[in-house]
Amino acid sequence: MTPSSLPVIRLKPKANAAAIRHGAPWVYDNELVADRRTKAIKPGSIAILEDAGRTPMALVAINPQSRIMARVLSRNTEEQIDPAWFAARIKRALKLREQLFEAPFYRLIHAEADGLPGIIIDRFGDAVVIQPNAAWAEVRLSEIIDALTEVLDVRTILKNASGRARALEGLDDFSRTLVGDAPTSPLAVPMNGATYMADLTSGQKTGLFFDQRPNHAFAAGLAKGAKVLDVFTHVGGFALAALKAGASSALAVDGSVPALDLARSGAEASGVTDRFATRQGDAFDVLTQLNDEDARFDLVICDPPAFAPNRKALEAGLRAYERIARLAAPLVAPDGILTLCSCSHAATLEKFRAASIRGIGRAGREATLIHTGCAGPDHPLHPHLAESGYLKALFFRL
Repeated sequence: MTPSSLPVIRLKPKANAAAIRHGAPWVYDNELVADRRTKAIKPGSIAILEDAGRTPMALVAINPQSRIMARVLSRNTEEQIDPAWFAARIKRALKLREQLFEAPFYRLIHAEADGLPGIIIDRFGDAVVIQPNAAWAEVRLSEIIDALTEVLDVRTILKNASGRARALEGLDDFSRTLVGDAPTSPLAVPMNGATYMADLTSGQKTGLFFDQRPNHAFAAGLAKGAKVLDVFTHVGGFALAALKAGASSALAVDGSVPALDLARSGAEASGVTDRFATRQGDAFDVLTQLNDEDARFDLVICDPPAFAPNRKALEAGLRAYERIARLAAPLVAPDGILTLCSCSHAATLEKFRAASIRGIGRAGREATLIHTGCAGPDHPLHPHLAESGYLKALFFRL
């Protein structure tokens, strides 16, 4: 489709056109003239965005059914959105990852921050998992696949359709194999000296959380000779990295039996099973039980799922983060380290830090904040999109 044949959408006079010109990647439904023609545009279509004075501003992907009605693809309104365009963006993202990592295990595409709005792609060697979390990505999926196979030497491409984002776009939750054969067993992923087992077909999200890599490394640097507690461990998270760095022991806690099975497999692959133990159960219950047992650890990490996935859930989420801190703090030995994490973009760093400090104080402990971590560089932050800077990790010495 040529630019001249694309539909046109227009900002309202009071909309912040300057923000779009300066790099903001989203246009909300209440910022656009919602006439009958605009509302009739098929979800996933490409359109030209004009300001209120009818000056073309950008090529955008449209979904009239979404609160985020337009996502900026390019500020060159003459550009063709085709497989070559996708390949160019993927090559640029790949160049950065190859500068950052020796092995091909990383987030390859981090949505808007890599110029592909709503698209997540994680790489596991010769397999990749794609999350097309916006309508336009679903419509253009075949072009994305063509670009991936052109740029990368991959044998398997899987589609993961889980998560809130797709539901908000009116998309289905049907995951499937797009290219090649799905792995019949978990894949071994090397990170921070440990080996993690990633289930790409039935695990959480794309199978592994690459975003915590630098925080795993920082914690591991504090772990030599330490007794470690890793709560919400998923597939071994902080625990395996700490053990490979010389921790004396690690107890990994999670509510998921399959996740703990993968964690134990990772411990075996990492050669640390003699120092690794697991406990299955609700994290709040297990923390309470450990307090009743007068357990103490030199390094305690709590890396829960998003307690505040949106603004409506913010206050309840902050109370949950405070409760986690209150239950975890008494388990930390004197001069030990408490690491508290949040992946809730709605909970800003300031609010999450305040909730964590309240919880530590309610536990009767005093703390100094020694380090604040964020997601790794394969999860770049879009400077106009606070949501892309979702991960926070606070390291307290108690």
